[in-house]
Amino acid sequence: MPLSTYVRAMRAKIGHDLLMLQSVTVMLFENERLLLAQDGETGLWMTIGGAVEPDEAPADAAVREFWEETGLVVEPTGLSGVFGGPEFRITYPNGDTASYVVTVFHARRIGGKARPDGSEAVALRFVSRADAATLPMAAWTREMVARAFDHDGTPYFARPSWQPRTGQ
Repeated sequence: MPLSTYVRAMRAKIGHDLLMLQSVTVMLFENERLLLAQDGETGLWMTIGGAVEPDEAPADAAVREFWEETGLVVEPTGLSGVFGGPEFRITYPNGDTASYVVTVFHARRIGGKARPDGSEAVALRFVSRADAATLPMAAWTREMVARAFDHDGTPYFARPSWQPRTGQ
């Protein structure tokens, strides 16, 4: 997928330096199987989502990205969690570095016909937990997928490790 106008403008100013980006992903389960997509560039399996554009609500970004990549219309039904940290930093082949904060939604299908976009997603597949464990995917994707299968209705977030220094 080509860079958005916003990211292109930021890259013109900062070059390959670290860029913080908000993103979303959608966990669509049907018959206890999760829909994943195969990335067109790397061949890795990934969750379906992408960057939140300026002034776009995260839920709108989730619906839009899911539609663009799969042809399916979804309705977010809940928040699965919020992810970020060092394992969500990516250096792209062109040298661009980005650190993502990912809002993860659970959703239900409300329309459309499943078809990979042929660019970002070259294949779509509903997988069981056991299937997901055997697929090649980035470590951060594997973490979100595992949390999605474990989801009990309570949104996940990593507990804080930072504490203020005392005695000052």
